[in-house]
Amino acid sequence: MSIAFTFPGQGSQAVGMGRDLAEAFPEARAVFEEVDDALGQKLSRIIWEGPEDDLTLTANAQPALMAVSIAVMRVLEKGGLSLTDKVAYVAGHSLGEYSALCAAGTFSLADAARLLRIRGNAMQAAVPVGQGAMAAIIGLEAEDVEAVCAKAGKGSVCQIANDNGGGQLVISGAREAVEAAAKLASEMGAKRAIMLPVSAPFHSALMQPAADAMGDALADVAKRVPAVPVVANVTVTPLSDPDEIAARLVEQVTGRVRWRETIIWFGDNGVETLYEIGSGKVLSGLARRINRDLGAISVGTPADIDTMMKALG
Repeated sequence: MSIAFTFPGQGSQAVGMGRDLAEAFPEARAVFEEVDDALGQKLSRIIWEGPEDDLTLTANAQPALMAVSIAVMRVLEKGGLSLTDKVAYVAGHSLGEYSALCAAGTFSLADAARLLRIRGNAMQAAVPVGQGAMAAIIGLEAEDVEAVCAKAGKGSVCQIANDNGGGQLVISGAREAVEAAAKLASEMGAKRAIMLPVSAPFHSALMQPAADAMGDALADVAKRVPAVPVVANVTVTPLSDPDEIAARLVEQVTGRVRWRETIIWFGDNGVETLYEIGSGKVLSGLARRINRDLGAISVGTPADIDTMMKALG
């Protein structure tokens, strides 16, 4: 049975996530303590106690979600799970790609936390608040949404940011263009076109300053060959070369998260079961809508871990 691990992205955060892991397992608690030390901040207090507005801030949500995913990984490893023995590939949704790379050993935990703090701050700072926007388009094909973006953009940025699958695409760019595209999508027959409550136009060309910042940050950090290949968001190809991984992470800031294609790729390359490692069940739900033949299981609590370890023997 071929297995892949996936790691959630922004939107999967919830106040209190990971607390049961930290209370049940010393190795999980140590992850949160190490992230706190790396950031010089009690991020764990925000993760477990809120307020929600603070946790939702991009600069906090990104390292917080990574910390929960790696806490789960450390518990699995302590229980005897070896990534190289059990898992064929890893992948993560947007920031989750950093979690995947940390799990596979490309980045240390402290470096992953610092990179995600830099990434969150840089993405927030790239565009003045109010100038960018994102919208979810439900029920249109990617080609139709690309046409809508081209028509609405008229010289300003409007592009597909996430192809999440299950008929869900997210567009990103200049606010007026995104609002116009959402209206056009509705007129074309989209089931829904919803402006999203986000603070910046992520995964669009407007994020170029953040991509530049990540290029500098990734050049300075230690990178190792991952224990198993990571399937990159922007190319949907399995990567093991650290320099190529870093280059694709820079591209990812302005590029499309090709998640639907990633799940299809897994199915086409022998993967039978996906385990979503960390907070929430968003990726498991998407996987089931994209490929019903894949097993999709979320693992974020002590009970989930117990069930998974018994299943894997």
